[in-house]
Amino acid sequence: MIYWIYELLLGYDIPGLGMIPGITFRAGGAIITSLFISTVFGRKIIRVLQKKQIGEVVRDLGLEGQMQKKGTPTMGGLIILASIIIPTILFARLDNIYILLMLITTVLLGFIGFVDDYIKVFLKNKEGLAGRFKILGQVTLGIIVAFTLFISDDVKVRQHVKDEFGNNLQEILVDPITGEQSVQYVTEDVKSTVTTIPFVKRNEFNYEWLVAFAGEASSWLKWLIYALAIILIITAVSNAANLTDGLDGLATGTSAISGATLGVLAYVSGNIIYTDYLNIMYIPNVGELSIFIAAFIGATVGFLWYNSYPAQVFMGDTGSLALGGILAVFSIIIRKEILIPLLCGIFLIENLSVVIQVSWFKYTRRKYGEGRRVFLMSPIHHHFQKKGIPEAKIVTRFWIVGIILAVITMVTLKVR
Repeated sequence: MIYWIYELLLGYDIPGLGMIPGITFRAGGAIITSLFISTVFGRKIIRVLQKKQIGEVVRDLGLEGQMQKKGTPTMGGLIILASIIIPTILFARLDNIYILLMLITTVLLGFIGFVDDYIKVFLKNKEGLAGRFKILGQVTLGIIVAFTLFISDDVKVRQHVKDEFGNNLQEILVDPITGEQSVQYVTEDVKSTVTTIPFVKRNEFNYEWLVAFAGEASSWLKWLIYALAIILIITAVSNAANLTDGLDGLATGTSAISGATLGVLAYVSGNIIYTDYLNIMYIPNVGELSIFIAAFIGATVGFLWYNSYPAQVFMGDTGSLALGGILAVFSIIIRKEILIPLLCGIFLIENLSVVIQVSWFKYTRRKYGEGRRVFLMSPIHHHFQKKGIPEAKIVTRFWIVGIILAVITMVTLKVR
């Protein structure tokens, strides 16, 4: 919206008007606005939730301090959603296809989570929305994202033009003033299923390689493989974030760390100077996502003000499903989805702990007649609670691990 106002006032000599097109200026405005909404208006939303007695439904699992959480306002994810959507609409360019995709992701997964929380809180059904409907919503989002990336002419990456032998073409440029010659690679913006793979010298992976055996059919089959990968990633990360939301501030803080890292990656991926210096993939127009991720960081940090131990509000599925989905779709758009297991390692560990626990329990029950467990309780953060470690210490240590993983993710830009 502010960019639209800037274009209307472009013909007038207004001091400071030239700052508005700058991504850093608008990202700064987005994060400040997001923090303001999440902290100031967040308090008012919490009071409304308390007044309406929209409290957390807690089952006694034998965890220390767990029953004290009963009645704590939930559905606080509404604070996060508002703190992301409003600043994005205000400061981002709404004609940018990537911004539109992120807004669709936020609204759709936020709605699915809201329905789940509504069923739990108002209809008194502890199971919430049936799992198949959650999966259906996540798959639908995956199809929307994949279809958009496939058909939109605005979705392209800049790649080197190669000759018949597979070598990068070069051209000689002559300075019209000095007459000096310089050599540069020939590039073009193309639609592609190429993505980034870490720790490899030529750090690009193309989904088309997976269907190279199909000959001419690979030109469309690669998009099918790409779509399936997108659906799998969105579903896995969204559900993993939901599982991680079990301790005060755990999912919120972890998401903020991952979001900040993705923000840096988006900024450099959309800046031709940095991509040339770092020798990474340049994605035209993706720098605009810096405004969205700035709002995301402000929303999570602002919500953490009330969600840190002891929590005054819980985000519920309204927030957790959306946070995971946002991180997944954002990673896909900036072609860094293969980095998700590293960057979102906390989510991965939480998810794997549940898979391992359930699989081993079922296997031992069939083989020995009684189910056995690998962990004292899953997800794994409850395992540490069972071991007597205070909740705040567990969360802080998980944050530290998340920061370490974020640093390693950033290091992949240069270590190949």
